[in-house]
Amino acid sequence: MRISLLLTPCSDHHLQLAAQIGVTDIVAVYPGLVLADLMETKRRVESWGMRLSVIERHVPTLDFIHGVSQRDQQIADFITLIRNMGEAGVRVLCYSWMPDDDWQRTDLAFPDRGGALVSAFDMRDPANFRSVTGFDFRNETPTPAARLWDNLEYFLNAVIPVAEEAGVKLAMHPDDPPIGALHGQERILHSPEAFERMVAMVDSPSNGICFCQGSFASAAAEYDIPSLIRRLAPHITFVHFRDVIGSVPNFRETFQDQGKTDMPACLRAYREAGLDCPIRPDHVPTLAGESNETPGYHMLGRLWAVGYIQGMLESL
Repeated sequence: MRISLLLTPCSDHHLQLAAQIGVTDIVAVYPGLVLADLMETKRRVESWGMRLSVIERHVPTLDFIHGVSQRDQQIADFITLIRNMGEAGVRVLCYSWMPDDDWQRTDLAFPDRGGALVSAFDMRDPANFRSVTGFDFRNETPTPAARLWDNLEYFLNAVIPVAEEAGVKLAMHPDDPPIGALHGQERILHSPEAFERMVAMVDSPSNGICFCQGSFASAAAEYDIPSLIRRLAPHITFVHFRDVIGSVPNFRETFQDQGKTDMPACLRAYREAGLDCPIRPDHVPTLAGESNETPGYHMLGRLWAVGYIQGMLESL
């Protein structure tokens, strides 16, 4: 496993911190469709002795998820991104099929250990359902689950051959929270069986999974996460290393050392499966002195989490 960090923003200060603590791989947000912009980000990352390995977050997807009129243009743009990544040597593209744009919570400033702030979700509080990006699906027309599956198959058939040619692996992120419907909108990728159905649609090493431990751990089914890693390992191309307390209908994020999951057993499962892919801490607590302007994506909690991962990898 290669320890990676998503840097928001991807500033020289954050790049230097990542290099100082031994991070090898950097994750960047959607760079747009201009190859030169992606190459410049790659150059900056490499100037600090690391490599740009993953693109994720803010990749435009809603048109092809819902199959609306601009679907084919958005797929064409996604293909352009894949080809640019292949040209730049960036090998993993993380995306999701969440029809409400991104992960949803009801509280983005829940107090955790020592007053650190984490996100929380409570189904009993529907008035406060919110996407971390600010998108409000309640103003949209729902798309039935059957059509979401049809749209996914259409999308995969269009993009996976291009990804294979470019040497890029897609990494599908689970629905977060992992529930079958939200705001009256059905959701389809929130169980192991759903992911097995997805990878079977187009059998390819480029049709992969972002194994988000926190998303699976917060499911009402209470999965054994190390066992689930072994089950899905042949398709895992990227890992989000995070944990939660509780499960649907009521859970919250937390530090990786005090959640419900056996985190050392997870790392052991990845290693025993022979996985060599980027792994990054995700949705970290906001620590003292940070603004919580971008919940889950501030720097101090990431630095702590990298040390935690490094220590466990050494122990293995």
